[in-house]
Amino acid sequence: MNIRILTIGKISTSFVKEGIALYAKRLAHYARVDVIELPDVKQKEADLQKEKEGELFLKQLRPEDYVVLLDERGEALSSREFAQVLQKRMNSGAKVLYVLIGGAFGFSKEVYERSDAQWSLSKMTFNHEMARLFLLEQLYRAHTILKGEKYHND
Repeated sequence: MNIRILTIGKISTSFVKEGIALYAKRLAHYARVDVIELPDVKQKEADLQKEKEGELFLKQLRPEDYVVLLDERGEALSSREFAQVLQKRMNSGAKVLYVLIGGAFGFSKEVYERSDAQWSLSKMTFNHEMARLFLLEQLYRAHTILKGEKYHND
């Protein structure tokens, strides 16, 4: 199963870039993960910005794709639970798992309606750069858990 991370905006912070590169390299041993950066959308109104970003997200998706939104109100999973959810998705025969990281104001109504699931990295809110780093680390951690490798400590 391929994992595609769709995100609004580029990474500008050097230490975050380094962390993302580290976990992307580690993760490449286990899975194909593509990051697709969509352009920043600047609108004066939050709802209009979410709508424009939503259009960009929806253009990338096909009906058969499984789509997960990273959302602070989503399902909170432990790392082991996350690994099991990921395993279940891989066993389902899904070819592509999309994980969407929204902009500053979240997702449009249409993107929520299109999603199949919503996951929370935390009850806290993170910017898109940190969310991408944390997601890549958790994907790496999940794969090491599934392979029974030393990385995760309970």
